[in-house]
Amino acid sequence: MKIESALKPYNTFGIDAKADKIIVIEDDRDIARLFPLQKPYYILGGGSNVVFDGDYHGTVVVMRNKGIRLIAMEQSSFTTALDTVLVEAQAGEIWDDFVKYCIAHGWHGTENLVAIPGTVGAAPVQNVGAYGLEAKDLVEEVRAIEISTGEKQSFRNDECHFAYRNSIFKQELSGRYLITSVVFRLSTKFSANTNYVAVANALAERNLALPSAQQLADIIADIRWAKLPRPEDVGSAGSFFKNPIVTNSVYETLRKRHPGIVAHAAGDGFHKLAAGWLIEHAGWKGRSLGPAAVWNKQALVLVNNGGATGRDILRLADAITADVKDKFGVTLEKEAIIL
Repeated sequence: MKIESALKPYNTFGIDAKADKIIVIEDDRDIARLFPLQKPYYILGGGSNVVFDGDYHGTVVVMRNKGIRLIAMEQSSFTTALDTVLVEAQAGEIWDDFVKYCIAHGWHGTENLVAIPGTVGAAPVQNVGAYGLEAKDLVEEVRAIEISTGEKQSFRNDECHFAYRNSIFKQELSGRYLITSVVFRLSTKFSANTNYVAVANALAERNLALPSAQQLADIIADIRWAKLPRPEDVGSAGSFFKNPIVTNSVYETLRKRHPGIVAHAAGDGFHKLAAGWLIEHAGWKGRSLGPAAVWNKQALVLVNNGGATGRDILRLADAITADVKDKFGVTLEKEAIIL
């Protein structure tokens, strides 16, 4: 267990803020010594989805416990072979390292979520997703400790109430549990998930009708880094806004006014609009407001051009939100967590 105070190393925006106390959890012994934990506190994964709007007056717990293990092999209902695996990863594992570990060991299903910053423990909280896949499609069980009592508890997939960039851990159980590990249901048989148009197009360009798991992951990583800044090079929190979901009638009205608008059917009478398209066509792509800016390759991403505070980032976000509302009548919701 390490005790610190500077938050800059623990958020990918590179915001220079401090906490009253930062506790870095490195193993199970550290977790046992953590309780009782006094309020206020915040549990931090990789810091890739947060904006510190000033100093945090409380305790920040940073999860850095490591470990990945195969805990079970099962047969699916379609075969007698043992083709399903349950894999447990500790909450502090870097998500991208976990994806690469699974691919290397022939445990498949995570490939489309390669190159996403953050930790394993944060993945179910945010229900991270990209390129046609979400964490909810893989999570079997979330293992946690209730902070007020120190009691261990497990949450099955259906108990996590997963939704678009959301879960029970962001809503009614927010701040109540410390996620210690996550169990994933994966497969020993690889089947490429190519439902996302950009992925299918990239495979076609490379004449890869039947890519390997590694080839698919490499292609998705290339697609991702072609439009997103690498956290080690430019401070950001990835996609800053959620893609807004509107009714079909609202979408049809927008489509008539803006024929090029990008959207996808979201089921049950709804469409999901591309927030990046709205921001770009509101004129914000590549623009700066002080030391905060909109990334010039992907308007959904806000970046720190150097020395930006949380207040600078939020000032830019609020200006974008107001402009998109004025031009399109659509309200953007922040995906990033503001502290």
